[in-house]
Amino acid sequence: MASMRSIKRRRESVQSTQQITKAMKLVSTVKLQRAKARAEQSKSYFHNMYDTVKAILVRAGSIQHPYLNIPEGRKKAVIMITSNRGLAGGYNSNVIKLLTRSTEFTPENTVVYAIGKKGKDSLKKAGFEIAGDYSDVIDEPIYVDALTIVKDVLTDFAEGKIGEIYLAYTAFKNTVSHIPTVLQLLPVDPEGSGVEEDESGRPADKLLMNFEMDDEEAISLLIPKYMSSLVFGGMVEAIASENGARMQAMDSATSNAEDMISALSLQYNRARQSSITQELTEIIAGAEAIS
Repeated sequence: MASMRSIKRRRESVQSTQQITKAMKLVSTVKLQRAKARAEQSKSYFHNMYDTVKAILVRAGSIQHPYLNIPEGRKKAVIMITSNRGLAGGYNSNVIKLLTRSTEFTPENTVVYAIGKKGKDSLKKAGFEIAGDYSDVIDEPIYVDALTIVKDVLTDFAEGKIGEIYLAYTAFKNTVSHIPTVLQLLPVDPEGSGVEEDESGRPADKLLMNFEMDDEEAISLLIPKYMSSLVFGGMVEAIASENGARMQAMDSATSNAEDMISALSLQYNRARQSSITQELTEIIAGAEAIS
């Protein structure tokens, strides 16, 4: 049996850790309330933007534009959103696994634009090329940050470095449910656009989209704003998911620490009782020997 001193030291160590996890849980709870409200406010715009652009492009007919007709053979680009810190349960690892365990995305055919140090470090270690590091924006993201990221990605696209563009993030469903998600940004996937198509793939109602300006000019203005909105929405939802995951992880850690403290206290009391019994036995034996 371990000595009373070692049991006491370990119990004090666990108590100190429990105080830290309690504090981190409280901080995450406060941050979650603010991030949750922000995510819920932007969620409708985030999803409606995606569905609306898909519906527009389905009705636009056959438009020849680099954003819509991507040459084959180019590397895929993934804008990966994780956090800069750990201690958030499986939040970071779950979204990272979308790439590392995928047959569609491999180090040979994929480059990563990392938002968050955890994703950048893990994917770099897995052999993926990190084309951009934007880890400093994830703590307090603003729309301008998304514009900057999308501008860099589309610049690489225009230079022929990348082709298909995806967004990997953790969608915020509620406080306890966070869903790792990969969203295809370019080329826009018409599936789920809400527009019924005939056998030729054209809108069944024959109603095509007309643009006030030139088609190519309209698409050049629409796509960057569409992508920026989705990247910003992804960051907002990712922050809410991160704080929700960290709050749950710290709550579990606090509960586990409480169980360990109870077990160590019981073990300490047993060791103390054994020590007292042994001392009494030695005193009685000594007294009997004297008499």
